[in-house]
Amino acid sequence: MGRRTARWRRGMVRRGHSSRSARARAAFAVGALLLGTTAALPAQPAVAAGTPGPYAFAPDARSVRASTTTTDAALLTPGSTYRSSLPSTGESYYSLDLDATSDVYISVTAIPPPGSTVEASDGIKVSVEDADGSRCSLKTEKFGVVHSARPITEWGVREASSNRSRCKKAGTHYVTVQRVGRADSAPEAWDLELFATSEPSLEQVVATSAPEAWNSASPAPLTDEDVPREGGSGFTSAVSVGQGAWSADITPGRTLFYKVPLDWGRQVYATAELGGSSGGGSAGYALNLALYNPARGFVDDVSATYNGRRTTAELDPLPPVAYENRYALPERFSGMRFAGSYYLVVHLAAGVAERFGDGPFGLTLRVQIGGEETTGPGYAGQSEPRGVFQVGASDRKVVSGHGSGGGGDAAMTVLAVSGIGGGTLVLVVLGVWAVVARRRVGAW
Repeated sequence: MGRRTARWRRGMVRRGHSSRSARARAAFAVGALLLGTTAALPAQPAVAAGTPGPYAFAPDARSVRASTTTTDAALLTPGSTYRSSLPSTGESYYSLDLDATSDVYISVTAIPPPGSTVEASDGIKVSVEDADGSRCSLKTEKFGVVHSARPITEWGVREASSNRSRCKKAGTHYVTVQRVGRADSAPEAWDLELFATSEPSLEQVVATSAPEAWNSASPAPLTDEDVPREGGSGFTSAVSVGQGAWSADITPGRTLFYKVPLDWGRQVYATAELGGSSGGGSAGYALNLALYNPARGFVDDVSATYNGRRTTAELDPLPPVAYENRYALPERFSGMRFAGSYYLVVHLAAGVAERFGDGPFGLTLRVQIGGEETTGPGYAGQSEPRGVFQVGASDRKVVSGHGSGGGGDAAMTVLAVSGIGGGTLVLVVLGVWAVVARRRVGAW
């Protein structure tokens, strides 16, 4: 498999003179509106722009307590997201009540406190067992060569669809989460986000072996100009992107989340590029790009050393999305088993600040989508949550480059910069103004 070394241009999307004039007038009009409206509002306390947290939890995440025994382990329900805590030592237990036919996945994201010191051997271990103690899965994720405290994710799996006879019975199953590595290197408790997903059985039996032949060649380099697209701070807030070059600012220690809709038969190619900066020396394995599947299961990652010059981290080619990939032995192949939104997660190590300053640094995420869309395997029921293993009409627009995928207009930009709190009237007026402005912008 050859790796691309071609260079790409970076730049902003070109817009016509009339579009620039429209946006300038829009920004001026909203600025005047804000000044006039806020003068009539009570004075609001100044709010400093704080540093974003290391991770944005799902707004609907339920808080559950980790148990030290299976006796009172909190029940996790597929289709739901949970928030918990992981101590530096000991095992934490959660429970599942499962049927005999669905595949169930429990994704565990661990978030060390900002500024924590972690070693390469530190990480988490996630296992799933049935009520008889038979192990369904055991997986471990470590910080590895990227010596930087960041959200790390691993999943536990109960595969009723597999050829194994164990773990196919209905009933109570237990999820165990445990820290690995030196407890004294990161003694603080870590926050956890747990996401439970169920995949129904199939209407008809399909092949039980992974595809042997697929296109492993890298596509030609993108020539698209960059489109600004700031990433999210968690899986739930991940920003949708399709094929193209997407630019953002990233600071040392930050992790940005993007999602790419992939239907059956499609392939994803991704490269993270960090722009040059002043400073000297080298920061080993500072730029990390990871890929997770729709159940938030780890697929693959790549890291690159940063020495102040433009640096890229590129994922090796992956097979097209296919149900039968689950029977492949390499994890980076077996993870490509669902249709749905795949997550690209970019992290810049905190140690970059010591040699090159606090930034921000220019980041470009280049995404290409290959393969031919095919028909899915045909599920006998619904997944939980609904639609997690399919690509909808709006997602297809994102893939083809016609979806907005996030971002905002001039009105929202001015509002964000203003930093005004408590302005309900302002938001209502801006909402009406934005609709009118979009209709009239062609006449300005």
